Amino acid sequence: MDIKAGETLDLASISGAGKITHIWITTHTDNWRTLLLRAYWDGATEPAVEVPYGDFFCNGWGVFAQVNSQAIAANPLGGFNSYWPMPFRDGARLTIENTSVVDVRVYYQITYEIGGDYSNEAYFHAQWRRSNPLEDLVPHTILEGIEGHGQYVGTYIAWGVNSNGWWGEGEIKFYLDDDTDFPTICGTGTEDYFGGAWNFDIPGQGYTEFSTPYLGMPQVIRPDGLYDSQQRFGMYRWHLLDPIHFTTGIPKVDIQALGWRSGWRYLPLRDDIASTAMFYLDRPTARRPQSPSADDMEVHLGTAPVPDIGSTPPRAPRD
Repeated sequence: MDIKAGETLDLASISGAGKITHIWITTHTDNWRTLLLRAYWDGATEPAVEVPYGDFFCNGWGVFAQVNSQAIAANPLGGFNSYWPMPFRDGARLTIENTSVVDVRVYYQITYEIGGDYSNEAYFHAQWRRSNPLEDLVPHTILEGIEGHGQYVGTYIAWGVNSNGWWGEGEIKFYLDDDTDFPTICGTGTEDYFGGAWNFDIPGQGYTEFSTPYLGMPQVIRPDGLYDSQQRFGMYRWHLLDPIHFTTGIPKVDIQALGWRSGWRYLPLRDDIASTAMFYLDRPTARRPQSPSADDMEVHLGTAPVPDIGSTPPRAPRD
């Protein structure tokens, strides 16, 4: 199916009660940060899901990474699969917006059940935020201001490093229900939260990719010494066997960006951090950030000096 530049395609429009059980979709890699995936439940006018296409499938950098997990599978060369259960009580609508200046083509299949009683099941939500660069001495916000009862189920982060040295000393913090001054859950380091240890660094091999059913770092993009100048990482964790429940809401989830300076002192970093938070909530809408623009989502395509050179489809200079 072709999507004209600036237009939105309905991937699915379902009436009545039901549950989406599987999404398969593919498009060219250059479209992974120009397409915006949305989902609406029960006739709501505000989306519960609003995430760049690639980030939703743990491929936020426009470069393919194999993902072997229970919830998301990304297979060669861009066969993206979601197994997040998405129940609804009175209709569902899935859309994809093309924010680029060129037409793009997508192929997709959505599997869903119809009928059934989902009145006691929560709605699936996903929100995307990017700090580019992160403000000085300010943690990156993953989620905030959520009201209601539910369960936090997943985090994906596309992390672009802007400094030399180790970058993942920061802690992820979950503030749940009435906890606002101190976190309910406080991690011990970025690599620890995503299930690794000791900087993901195997001596002699360096940063080492891994992908498991519930967590992983499937992507390490190394600099080429020319235009692809920064290290970039993709990491996920699904809280399925280690659920994070909340009763009245999630005031905030954030993560620090810390490296090291001399004297074993922490170095606050100003990296490029794009996060996707997945959670289930007892209502079809929630507080969410402003919809991202094409510029908000953009990453450099390929290894040319200008992102448009060699892109597919070709992108002419703008007026």
